[in-house]
Amino acid sequence: MKLLDLTLLSPAENLACDEALLDAAEAGTGDEVLRFWESRESFIVVGYANKVATEVNVAACETRGIPILRRCSGGGTVAQGPGCLNYTLVLRITADGPLHNIGIANQFIMERNRAAIESLFRTFNLQPSTFNLSISGHTDLAIDSLKFSGNSQRRRKRFLLFHGTFLLNFDLSLISELLSMPSKQPDYREHRAHTEFLTNLNLPAEKVKAALRQAWKAEEPLKNPPLERITALARDKYATREWNFKF
Repeated sequence: MKLLDLTLLSPAENLACDEALLDAAEAGTGDEVLRFWESRESFIVVGYANKVATEVNVAACETRGIPILRRCSGGGTVAQGPGCLNYTLVLRITADGPLHNIGIANQFIMERNRAAIESLFRTFNLQPSTFNLSISGHTDLAIDSLKFSGNSQRRRKRFLLFHGTFLLNFDLSLISELLSMPSKQPDYREHRAHTEFLTNLNLPAEKVKAALRQAWKAEEPLKNPPLERITALARDKYATREWNFKF
């Protein structure tokens, strides 16, 4: 698996990069990739099928000048910005492998990520036995029922895109200001407010990245990311109101 540690200038470019990596793999010009990125600015990302007016406090975003974007994968709406570590996996689907349907792929990927974080806790002399580090809902990671990572998936015929965020030291109060209560909630949330449901991992980004690199055996750098495709997707799709406010 190739490694790409690349944060682009704009939120639109960073979202476009994930789709471009998936496109390249599906077209036979790319391969499996683990990517990391950390946004320099705050923004909102709605899941593909989310309705902006339902999930987002649009007036608060406009007042603060915080852009609202839409990603190509499903799942719920999130706030992004400094203190969030994002990762992207582009993985090959095989008929007899652990990624051949949505549910099994979720379980396989989330278990590997959970194990990576558990190994990191041991590195910092934190004892997993003193708290409950779990896969909660379908694609969340949580400590004692407090979510610190959310994830989503998009599938093509031969490859899938699985990407998510680790809350490291994000301003959680910003989430309550900018997002409504989600229209769909996992049972374990129990209707808790954002600040009562989310937590920061409070670990260095470089350590988290190292644990994930080891878990996915991603060491060889991706030398030629599809920059032209990223630029085109950002310009023609992810930076447009037609895409971001389509629902």
